[in-house]
Amino acid sequence: MLTVRFWGVRGSLPTPGIDTVIYGGNTSCLEIRADERLLIVDLGSGARPLGDWLMKNDFAKYGKIKADIFLTHTHWDHIMGFPMFNPVYVPGNELRITGPVTLESENLKSVIGNQLSYQYWPVRADELSANIEYNEIKETTLNLGDGLSVTSKFLNHPIFCLGFRFNYKGKSIATVFDHEPYRNLFTSENDDEEAQKEGEEAAAEENEKIKDFIKGADIVIHDAQYTNNEYTKRIGWGHSSNEQGVELTKDAGVKKLVFYHHEPQHTDKELEEIEKSYAQTNRHMEIIMAKEGLTLQA
Repeated sequence: MLTVRFWGVRGSLPTPGIDTVIYGGNTSCLEIRADERLLIVDLGSGARPLGDWLMKNDFAKYGKIKADIFLTHTHWDHIMGFPMFNPVYVPGNELRITGPVTLESENLKSVIGNQLSYQYWPVRADELSANIEYNEIKETTLNLGDGLSVTSKFLNHPIFCLGFRFNYKGKSIATVFDHEPYRNLFTSENDDEEAQKEGEEAAAEENEKIKDFIKGADIVIHDAQYTNNEYTKRIGWGHSSNEQGVELTKDAGVKKLVFYHHEPQHTDKELEEIEKSYAQTNRHMEIIMAKEGLTLQA
């Protein structure tokens, strides 16, 4: 069985308060289970409650926590929960953190570990008790054993950012967030006609690669930070509108589309209205608004 549980669904920064209690205010963190195998995507502020839950459940059951953690990228809203992720402080726990290299001069371990320096946190990175391994990847497919694999795909974001597709026993869950559709960069009057044509073809080709990446997935968790009206004022910021997520997935054989990485200023009421509007107008697939605590089976 392949399932996903949402521990953090918000983009950019945590948004606690009376207007976010239904869908949640923690930033990006997913728990994926391939039967008993534990996979985690991102360590935003949602990693804190996830870590507490794992210590009370997995640790109590198995005597240790063993997890593969996949980071989409190292923007702060996706790693800020690491210092508060309780399993890193417990001897015997085994954590493998896999993600993209964002700077040639600074590896993944140092980017994550620099949060645990005295300027920012009372515990140093070298004082952590768990066995933590770092694995830097680009676009690849990793065989994790027992019929479980994960394929990574570069997304369109201001720094290197990966989408992941988890495949297990004929089921699949794909993540496509912190991503916006590729667009033609050669559209100014200073660009010649040939450059404009090549730019259009290149953007279409890259967008088709994203569609191929998600094709036939049981669940696609897609960036939906904006509405289309909001997106037009934020082009180039590396995020999508909910309309763009629907457009990408509608002919790709996707069974469930989950809107994710919610805009910090979007209230529960606004998210609920968006979700209801799609429930009434779309029949080709199920469309769901991500909320903390939601569990879906592929």
